[in-house]
Amino acid sequence: MEKYVMLAGQLGLEGIGDDPEWHSPTPMAEKDIIRSHSSSYYTSLLNGSWTREEERRSGFTWSPELIRRESIIMQGTWSCAQAASQGDIGLNIAGGTHHAFANRAEGFCLLNDLALSADLLLYNGMARRVLIVDLDVHQGNGTAAMTRGDDRIFTFSMHGASNYPFRKETSTLDVPLPNGTEDPLYLALLQDHMDNILDDFKPNVVLYQCGVDVLASDKLGKLSLTLEGCLERDRIVLESCRKRDIGVACAMGGGYSKDVSVIVEAHMQTFRLARELWS
Repeated sequence: MEKYVMLAGQLGLEGIGDDPEWHSPTPMAEKDIIRSHSSSYYTSLLNGSWTREEERRSGFTWSPELIRRESIIMQGTWSCAQAASQGDIGLNIAGGTHHAFANRAEGFCLLNDLALSADLLLYNGMARRVLIVDLDVHQGNGTAAMTRGDDRIFTFSMHGASNYPFRKETSTLDVPLPNGTEDPLYLALLQDHMDNILDDFKPNVVLYQCGVDVLASDKLGKLSLTLEGCLERDRIVLESCRKRDIGVACAMGGGYSKDVSVIVEAHMQTFRLARELWS
C-alpha cells in the first residue's frame, strides 16, 4: 500500500528511520505461528489451498509473496513486544491484523500479530499479564476470539458500533461508539477506561493497535476524530503506560482517508510521541 512507502520515507526524512534500534524483520518461525494458529490452517496458507470462499473472506488473492509478507509483519510486532517486555516501546510500521482467527483469515488479516505476540510473551515468561488496547475503528474480533478464556490477557476494544465486523466477538471490555463520535466524548471515555484497566489489571506489557481509521476523513470509519484528537488518543494510551513504567508495542492498523498524506501524518504523530516519551 502507498501509505507504507510514504510512511517509511517520512520516518527517514525525520531521522527516526536512522535510529540504531530500527530494523527490518525476517519471517516469523513456523513454531511460533502455530502456537496460536492451527497448524492445518497455516499449512493451507503456505500451500495456497484456499477455497474461493476462503479467499474472498480474506480480501486477498493468494500468492507466496503475500504469505511471506504476513509472516514478516508477525515478526515485526513480536520484536516490538519483546522490547516492550523490557519497559521500552516498539513500533511496527505495519501490523494490527486483528480480524484473523486461529483457523481462518478475515478482513485483510491472515495471521493475528496481537494474539500471537501476547501468547509468546506469556509462553516465554516475558510477562505475567498482557493488555491489548485496540483503538482501530473496527472491533478486534479475531483477537477477542483467540485470547478468550486466558485471564492473563485483557482485550480492550473501543470501536464503531455499526461498523465491520457486523458479528462482533466479546472482548474483555468492549466500548461500542455511535456514528459521528467526536474528540471530547471519545477521549473522556478512553482516559477513564485506561486508568481503570491499568490500575486494576496491572499488565506488564501493553500491545496497542493504533489504527487511524477513527478520523472523520476516513472512508470506512464512521467516527469523527480530528488529527489533534487522534494525537491526544495516543498520548492518553502512551503516557498512561509510561508513568506506570509499562512497556508498549504498537501496531499501526487501519487508515483509509482519501488523502494518503493525512494517514501518514496521523501515523507519524504516534512515532513522534513515542520518541518524545521514551527518549
